[in-house]
Amino acid sequence: MPFPSDEQIMKTAAGLVEQLQAIFGKHPGFRPAHAKGELYSGSFIPSAKAKELSIAPQFNAPETPVLVRFSNSTGIPNIPDTDPNADPRGIAIRFDLGGRKHTDIISHSTPFFPTRTGAEFLELLQHIAAGTVGDYLPTHPNALAFVQAPKPPPASFATQQYWGVTAFKLIDSAGKATFIRYHVVPEAGVHTLTDEVVKEKDANYLQEELKTRLASGPISFKILAQVAEDGDVTDNATVHWPESRPVIELGTFKLDAIVPDSAAKMKYIIFDPIPRVEGVEPSDDPLLEMRAALYLISGKQRRAA
Repeated sequence: MPFPSDEQIMKTAAGLVEQLQAIFGKHPGFRPAHAKGELYSGSFIPSAKAKELSIAPQFNAPETPVLVRFSNSTGIPNIPDTDPNADPRGIAIRFDLGGRKHTDIISHSTPFFPTRTGAEFLELLQHIAAGTVGDYLPTHPNALAFVQAPKPPPASFATQQYWGVTAFKLIDSAGKATFIRYHVVPEAGVHTLTDEVVKEKDANYLQEELKTRLASGPISFKILAQVAEDGDVTDNATVHWPESRPVIELGTFKLDAIVPDSAAKMKYIIFDPIPRVEGVEPSDDPLLEMRAALYLISGKQRRAA
């Protein structure tokens, strides 16, 4: 399957931004997807295994500062945390490598994606906007599986697990590549709520809960990596790898504060799904370039606003 040109990627990414804004409304200064969120700060400490698998600076420095954004789905900035459409929840992790250099991990709370390409995702959004998604889903099993996947509301952003749906290559000191997918797991354990319980919660219960939790101490997550074996699909985010694949721990990050003036910083920061750092390389998954283009267009709009 030929890769789209840069011009095609930018055209489709612009179409995705426009379609998301058509569905959720235009909200200057906010993201067209995962609009509601907040930034937290902390630090990451890598494991010994991470240093063996990758020469990336975040996996070899004793400690690296991180910025982490937790978010709700949709492009609606004030969507209630209790709304089922707020799932899947998102997490974006920025490793600050110094000298204005950084690399990011972007994940969400469902372990796969509804489409393989950005063009297919745009088609799905167009059907949602037109009210014909009921006709679309039966003939698109991957999108149907995503819609039907359980998405129980979290008790806390700090007790939610998050998956990186695209594959990456960790590169070691000998140049050996290991294909992995990230899995971010809370050290407090995974805890969800029933639909009945969540109905009684406040519209901002997740943000308020994190503030209360932080007052008692840092919030901790482990960054795990599921390792592919020969023959596993590495260019399609709709395909699961078998649960029997080995999982390794890459390290732990702890969050200890809400970023001051978080709202202003969120308008400026543009997370990047492509690593752009020595020691971690993108796979051939076509979503990576598309998402990077979409985030860039969105980020420029936010900064202009």
